[in-house]
Formats: sequence, structure tokens, C-alpha cells
Amino acid sequence: MACNRFAKTVTALVCALAGVALLAGCATTERNEPSTTAAEELLAEHDLDGLDAREVIARLDTMPVADRPADLLASVKPRTVELSDGSGATASLALPDEQFYVSIAPYADRTHECFFHSLTTCLGEMPNEDIRVEVTDRASGAVLVDETVRTNDNGFLGLWLPRAVDATITLETGGRTTTSAISTHDDDPTCVTTLQLT
Repeated sequence: MACNRFAKTVTALVCALAGVALLAGCATTERNEPSTTAAEELLAEHDLDGLDAREVIARLDTMPVADRPADLLASVKPRTVELSDGSGATASLALPDEQFYVSIAPYADRTHECFFHSLTTCLGEMPNEDIRVEVTDRASGAVLVDETVRTNDNGFLGLWLPRAVDATITLETGGRTTTSAISTHDDDPTCVTTLQLT
């Protein structure tokens, strides 16, 4: 009978200790969870926290070249803005479903190859110039853009266009013009550096 009581006592103690260990394990897990993610920290470090993709693009593309962060890369893809820095931290922000961002660097003499626009490193030949821009949907004939746009300090002008259209773009400044096809499908460039003004 004493053996039976001893076995029950040992079993009860083992169960109690196992329960304490289980609860302690849960408490430790909750305490070690980070309060912010690496992506949130990356955005906060560059004063981009709380901004959506459109706002991040506007902030970085219009920023004076001299003020651009040297350690931040920000690339506009057809559906996202991808950000990264030297530490290996990354962030991805979704673009609006119905809109496509294309950044255009008109030029007279020199250009560079580009497919996905870099908001922090791409430089065009014509910064801070007023350019007359007209974009027309080739299928419907609808005028999507008809305005004068000032290029940013990086020499690019950014346009938000409807997604999945094939259009014609015409640029004009100082008596020089250029006209070209432009499209906004998922396999199209977000960086256009082939429009030479003549």
C-alpha cells in the first residue's frame, strides 16, 4: 500500500512539473517575438514607414538627387516596389491593382539602358525641365494624359497609367518632339529611356 501511494505521489509530481515546463515554454516564446519586422525597420529608417507604394514612389522619385539615401535601393516592378539596403533587409509594397507606374527619361544626346526604374540611382539627361506629355490609348483613342510635366531632379517624369493598355506617347519641349509606343502589361518596363527628342 505504501508503494502504491508513493507511485501516485511521483506520478502527480511528474505531471505537475510537466505542466509548469509547458507553461514556461509558452511564456518564453511570447517574450522573444520581435515587435517589428525587418521590413518595417527598413521603411522606418528611411522615413517611409506608414506610406503606401504610391507615396513611397512619389517621395523617392521627386527627392533631390543630393538628398537620396546612398544605402537604399528601391526598384519599381510592374506590381510592386522592392526596397533593400546594405544590411540585407528588404521590403515589398504592392502597387494599386488597376494602375501601372512608368518613369520616363527623355533625352537629346545621351541615355542609359533601363528596364525596372530605380528610384534612388537612375539618372536622366534632362532634370527639372518642363515637358509636354500626351498619352493616348491605341485601342479606344482615349487621351490618358495631356499635360505639361516637370521632370524630377533625376531627369525622369513619372506617370500613373491604367494597367494593361497599349498606348502612344508624345513628348515635346523647346520645339523638339518624340513619339513612341508604350504599354503597361506585367511584362513591360517601368523605366523608359529610349525617347529621344529631336
